[in-house]
Amino acid sequence: MLTYNFYKMKNIFKFLIISVIGTGMVSCSEESILDLSPVNNISLDDAFSSPSLIESSVNGMYNAAAIGQYNSTAPNGGRGYVWGAAFVQQGDCRGEDVVNTATFYQLTYTATYDATTANNVYYWIDGYRLINRCNLVIEGVSKAVTAGIITPAVGDNYIGQAKFLRAITHFELLSYFARPYNFSAGAGHPGIPYRTVGVDTQGEIDSEILVGRNTVAECYQKVLTDLNDAETQITNTTLTKASKNAAIAFKTRVYLHMRDWDNVIFEGNKLNGLYTLTASPNGPFIDSYSNTESIFSILQAATQNPGVNAALASQYNRRRLVCISPIIWRDPSWLTDDKRREDNSTSTNVGTGMVFTVSGRKYTLKYKDGVNYTDASPIIRYAEVLLNMAEAYARQTTPDLPNALAKLNQVRNRSLANPTTQAYTAASFITPSTMVGAILKERRIEFLMEGRRWSDIHRLQGDNLHPIDGIPQKVANGNPAASTFTLGTPYPGPYGVAAVPSSDFKFLWPIPQVELNANPTLATQQNPGW
Repeated sequence: MLTYNFYKMKNIFKFLIISVIGTGMVSCSEESILDLSPVNNISLDDAFSSPSLIESSVNGMYNAAAIGQYNSTAPNGGRGYVWGAAFVQQGDCRGEDVVNTATFYQLTYTATYDATTANNVYYWIDGYRLINRCNLVIEGVSKAVTAGIITPAVGDNYIGQAKFLRAITHFELLSYFARPYNFSAGAGHPGIPYRTVGVDTQGEIDSEILVGRNTVAECYQKVLTDLNDAETQITNTTLTKASKNAAIAFKTRVYLHMRDWDNVIFEGNKLNGLYTLTASPNGPFIDSYSNTESIFSILQAATQNPGVNAALASQYNRRRLVCISPIIWRDPSWLTDDKRREDNSTSTNVGTGMVFTVSGRKYTLKYKDGVNYTDASPIIRYAEVLLNMAEAYARQTTPDLPNALAKLNQVRNRSLANPTTQAYTAASFITPSTMVGAILKERRIEFLMEGRRWSDIHRLQGDNLHPIDGIPQKVANGNPAASTFTLGTPYPGPYGVAAVPSSDFKFLWPIPQVELNANPTLATQQNPGW
């Protein structure tokens, strides 16, 4: 966590800032942390001094992933950085398939951010805070195993979970602060610092401050090393904590970005028979904690969520701060009787519907609990693994279109009113390009309002079959007119937010100014143009 926190918040590293008492996450302002040790923080040595405290320290790592800190003293004052609500909202609002109707993510939506934009700054800060927690857990658990406090098997399980979170958090930050893997030959362009040292002493601050940005290739290899270790070490099988299968599933995402099609398929095949799609596309959201499809989700509870200013059901449902864009709503590839269009607005059946309508505008109903905000944050589910594999089959050196079609239909067919007549056939796509195009469109429909759009925009820069140049143009920030949601023809415009070409420096977020002010190494490594 080589951020300005290293200077302004040195004393934070004298304590493992994770919950070790109860289940809530500690949240402290930067200023108060300079002078006060919160009553429910304990020293690093004590945090790993018993099996129960070690378990609580690991739980605190997940709490941090769910909520983050943001700039607040409220217990639930985070924005959900980096794996809670903000991961979904930032990933959606960087793309064109939603419309940001308010101001929360307007700067993200309109690409008018700078190095001081709070939501982007805290993506970086809370991301590296989480990474540092993971590193401290790895080191603390390793010492506890050596001391005989816990068994090696228990220790490996915890260490594997920490490596999983460390890997996916670095990978997430890469998509915002670095160019995609295929930007340069061998991915030798600047990535981000890949941190593997838990910083809690001045000596560690002094040494880590000298470590700059790894290349993108180096970051990806470290991500894969951590995920391979996680696959081997983790024995946990619960949905809301890292598991062996979550590590495997996430590797299909990483290899997809690397364009390593064979390994996408290899990893995906490991999950054959272990997960099944729910009968309804609404299944993973009706019960987000107990279904056959979700592989890894972040726990949100009435006492553990980022609150009214960030919880998914608050932002997307109750407050309606983001709506579905008419760009994707009117896309002809999305059939009018598709079950993912099922509207709850006039229904009295609890749990039915995937969208609702207010003043003619369409909103997601994937996040249903607008009172206690208990919907899990979806990180990866089996539908993504299948579509990752479908795309990989179609893109192989010798394309396997039959297998690509089977995986695509496996996801799409459950949403069709009549699969017998509406399913794609071999005649639908006779070239890899047309097949990949259909898969990419299906991803936009299937993962709408799940934060996945930016990831695809990022990796498809310079693609050989379906390239995207920069950030697509969007509907204007605000409330689109009801008439723009009328089905029958593709959305013709107007577009109130101009496209951002890939050559524009704004395609990437800048390293936060507070980081540059405190870190002399990264001060010389800012993204070009900022």
